[in-house]
Amino acid sequence: MKSMFLFLLFAFGFDYSAAQPISFRVMSFNIRLPHQGDGINYWDLRRPLVASSIRYHEADIIGVQEAFRRQLDEMTTDMPEYAWFGVCRTDGSVLPNPDGEFSAILYRKDRFERLDGNTFWLSDTPEVAGSKGWDAAFPRIVTWAKFRDVKSGKLFFYFNTHFDHLGEHAREESAKLLLQKIREITGNEPVILSGDFNSTDTSKPYLVLTDKESTYSMTDALYVSMSPHHGPLGSFSSSFTLPGVGDYRIDFIFIRNNITVLKHAILSDSWDGRLPSDHLPVLAELRID
Repeated sequence: MKSMFLFLLFAFGFDYSAAQPISFRVMSFNIRLPHQGDGINYWDLRRPLVASSIRYHEADIIGVQEAFRRQLDEMTTDMPEYAWFGVCRTDGSVLPNPDGEFSAILYRKDRFERLDGNTFWLSDTPEVAGSKGWDAAFPRIVTWAKFRDVKSGKLFFYFNTHFDHLGEHAREESAKLLLQKIREITGNEPVILSGDFNSTDTSKPYLVLTDKESTYSMTDALYVSMSPHHGPLGSFSSSFTLPGVGDYRIDFIFIRNNITVLKHAILSDSWDGRLPSDHLPVLAELRID
């Protein structure tokens, strides 16, 4: 009976693959800026490790933090199948002089069509390029894009950010502003949020983002993954060494609205004890329902 059913499907030109839910892989990756003081962990020496991590784990969209324009150009030279979108946090340009940090979004050009996108600043004046908010040490940004998955036709929004490392009040206010902006920009469309939040899962910013009493909140992908989490729970060690006791998770992927998390991992791949960054990449396999 089963063989007869399959024969009829193919005989009438039924596209079985089109009926299957289509997933894709999202990565949040603080790649560490090119700092000469890093010695053997300087960007030029880590560059092939970053590309290898992304390629091997087949990430389709990557939210990167601490990425200079130079690094973005070199990553897309190494991986020409990707394009990137974003602006520099200091002046809102794509060609900053001097170079500076982006919270850019990389995506596979043959898989996703970018329909819209922009950047706002985490401050009282989010449309003012270079504006610094509250007690933050630096200007901080959120870059977002609206995508169409060319395989499934599904639409979704992707937000990527990097919260301030010193300003405790700034991180809490940034979380509030981020939720407000996501609500304004996306309505009830599916949303993916990645970033280095410089906050743990017991901190105020995290609790703001995930507050179930709120009319609009995000869900930590780790806790709703259909497969058990893979890898360490720590994502940052500050010393280019594998996270261990006392290290903590500050890099997250969040979701909202009709997204299923199939897998979640924090990747501790190393090469002879060397890591691609002082942050471990976070990976989630997602499906838009």
